[in-house]
Amino acid sequence: MDYTVVIGGEAGQGIQTIGGMLSKVFARSGFHVFTHQDYMSRIRGGHNFYQIRFSDSPVHSSKSSVDLLVALNLESIEIHRHRLNKHAMVVYDGEFIKKRFDSSRFLDVPFRSLSREKTGTTVMSNTVATGAVLGMLGMELDIFEGIIKEVFKKKGDDVVAKNIEGTRAGYEFAIQRCLKCSFSVPLKAGPARMLINGNQAIGLGAIISGCKFYSAYPMTPSTGIMIYIASKAKDYGIVVEQAEDEISAINMALGASFAGVRAMTGTSGGGFALMVEGLSLAGMTETPVVIAEVQRPGPATGLPTRTEQADLLFLLHAGHGEFLRVVFAPGSPEQAFYLTNRAFQLAEKYQIPVLILSDQYLADSQWTFDGFELDRIEYRDYRIRAEEFGRLKEYKRHAVTEKGISPLAVPGEAEHVVVTDSDEHDEDGHIIEDAETRIAMVKKRLGKLDALKKEISPPIIYGADSPEYLLVGWGSTYGLLRDCVDRLSGSCSIAMMHFSQIYPLPEEVQYLKVIGNAKKTILIEQNATGQFFKYFRAETGISFDDQITRFDGRPFMIDELVEEISDRVR
Repeated sequence: MDYTVVIGGEAGQGIQTIGGMLSKVFARSGFHVFTHQDYMSRIRGGHNFYQIRFSDSPVHSSKSSVDLLVALNLESIEIHRHRLNKHAMVVYDGEFIKKRFDSSRFLDVPFRSLSREKTGTTVMSNTVATGAVLGMLGMELDIFEGIIKEVFKKKGDDVVAKNIEGTRAGYEFAIQRCLKCSFSVPLKAGPARMLINGNQAIGLGAIISGCKFYSAYPMTPSTGIMIYIASKAKDYGIVVEQAEDEISAINMALGASFAGVRAMTGTSGGGFALMVEGLSLAGMTETPVVIAEVQRPGPATGLPTRTEQADLLFLLHAGHGEFLRVVFAPGSPEQAFYLTNRAFQLAEKYQIPVLILSDQYLADSQWTFDGFELDRIEYRDYRIRAEEFGRLKEYKRHAVTEKGISPLAVPGEAEHVVVTDSDEHDEDGHIIEDAETRIAMVKKRLGKLDALKKEISPPIIYGADSPEYLLVGWGSTYGLLRDCVDRLSGSCSIAMMHFSQIYPLPEEVQYLKVIGNAKKTILIEQNATGQFFKYFRAETGISFDDQITRFDGRPFMIDELVEEISDRVR
């Protein structure tokens, strides 16, 4: 069983409400769920849609083929009609869109009239629509009614009761009228699963890693990280500051980190451009900081609500001067959770900025998981605090050490003065001009690289042990590549190689042999210029045989990508 449901309409029509509710129902019914959203950068109007794929087997990507279209306006039918497969159904409100379709594949459900009749208002028309979808799929209402009670509990019993009444009205109408519905959905596919998107996973990873300060200026599609952390701030003692701009955001985070707490900021490409001077400040002062950069198509404002992987080279080279950084690019919410934890550990240990590179596709996509393994979470406080700090005879913030890592103390917790400067400085942190000290400090900061490489994990390889064909990707292409390998493994010897720990590349180079032994390597990424291709060739001298790129702001669809790969491996 593998179905795709699309909810289409204008911004402001409650598309996310229906999509979010259905996704929760499927996840709590034990199905594997993958969702993604396509929305325009406007508050009302324009065509938006919410796509849900649910299955009794694991799914990691979206299909172009649609099984059930929930059309909240006429435009949605016109736009998505070509995507309907031969068994697909369309549910719509003919009275509202002012058109009816004389076809057994179209079910006209009067969402607004049923809501008005059962609840006295049209406000619950979206819960009527959700109930109708569940009726068409042959699912029961108990889980959905439980979700309604959770969501509307604070609004009182009357609101809960009316929403349940509206749900049942849509459900019963669909059961009675959808005689051609042939969906076969089990009542329960297994235990309830966790449903989480990429932004939430980064936020959760930050919280569990001990982040105590988060500053940001809202910028789509990174804002969800700030919203998630803010929603938990009171419970976990976190200060969340909405800064006046991205320059302030990164400098606030650096100030908080210098003062002794784990700190983070987040933005998208345009905001990160403003943060670059602060990034160099972190490099010079060796101040730990974690920065999430959630990509959208550029340049300039670009397509604010679409997706792309075009900021890789920017992050690798951002900042003036030479200093270390780590760049992670998670491919799933699970990777985002663990890599955010790893980001805080490495930032503190090596006293460097660590960048988490995501994109709109991963940020908004929801995945189901059985749960995260908390015993994999690392936490070590690398800072010198009160008691230990007080025992030191002297303190040099930028002391030259064998491994290049200087003691990192918390100002004010002992009588020693903690000094650093954005100018080049000596071991004590005071400004210098002489060449000898400059050379020593540069070597100290860059000298951490060898140890840092040992901390980096090699890429994930999935599929055939010695593949003839190797699909290579990074960041949010993980799920797509995995599903492609599963689809194609019966017809050829194929595997995927996915990079989520981008810079530096790992010291262990066994994976390079897999690339070298493959008959053909195909790099798949979402930018126009092959940015990972260029980076990898520069670092290793290895080029990939072929490339598949997409840069229209929309994500790859699994069936379309499989077809394109098939043409190239024949």
